[in-house]
Amino acid sequence: MVRATILYEREPEAERYARHVEEFVDKVECRAFRHGKAFGAPFGEPAFAYYAEFEWDDMDAFKAAARTEEFAASGQDAAGMGIPFTVTFADIS
Repeated sequence: MVRATILYEREPEAERYARHVEEFVDKVECRAFRHGKAFGAPFGEPAFAYYAEFEWDDMDAFKAAARTEEFAASGQDAAGMGIPFTVTFADIS
């Protein structure tokens, strides 16, 4: 399984994020997409305010999706929200 984890420094405005999901994320071929507000950490405040992840069955499915215009457009729209974020790709066994 491959996951792309997106960690936002601030929580996006709900209506704007819903539009992002509908217009961009839903067009990315993946097994699942999840997102939600970070609400705590074991010590102190969470390191990020909002979490999102894409999931693919395997590396081939990820590579196929990552080469698409839809995947690129989703990232460009996320950047257009003006909220700093990080992205990490992980191969989960």
